[in-house]
Amino acid sequence: MGGRTTRQRKSVLSALAGCQDFVSAQELHALLVADAQSIGLTTVYRALRDLAAEGGVDVVRDEAGGRLYRRRPADGHRHYLICRACGSSRPVDSEVVEQWADRIAADTGFARVEHTVELTGLCTDCHTTEDREGVPPCRWEPEHQDSPDRARSCAS
Repeated sequence: MGGRTTRQRKSVLSALAGCQDFVSAQELHALLVADAQSIGLTTVYRALRDLAAEGGVDVVRDEAGGRLYRRRPADGHRHYLICRACGSSRPVDSEVVEQWADRIAADTGFARVEHTVELTGLCTDCHTTEDREGVPPCRWEPEHQDSPDRARSCAS
């Protein structure tokens, strides 16, 4: 991966490696600060922007249009199915999407074609909860923002 290897960038990469699911820059910053890392939110944003440009992280949008980040696996680009309620994610077989994008590029003569495919739904746990209570649990409930369970998908 290109770019300068700074202490802050290493910290961001390390924190991302501990996250199983997509996280926002703010959530990642909170994890770093909770781990006694001295790093500014702007620095986290800059590191994530650079990592995304280099292909080191996958980026998706949440329902409000904000960016969420996940470290890209060594075997490259993937697509994910993301739970709208709890934020859990799982990679999905997307070979047909890759073939379609390649065919469109070849048919049109375009080069370096990029694409974004975002699949969202409710995971089994959240779908079951919604059926029982009528409303899916919300990942972003303000009263839980400072709770250690807030970033349950990330290693502390």
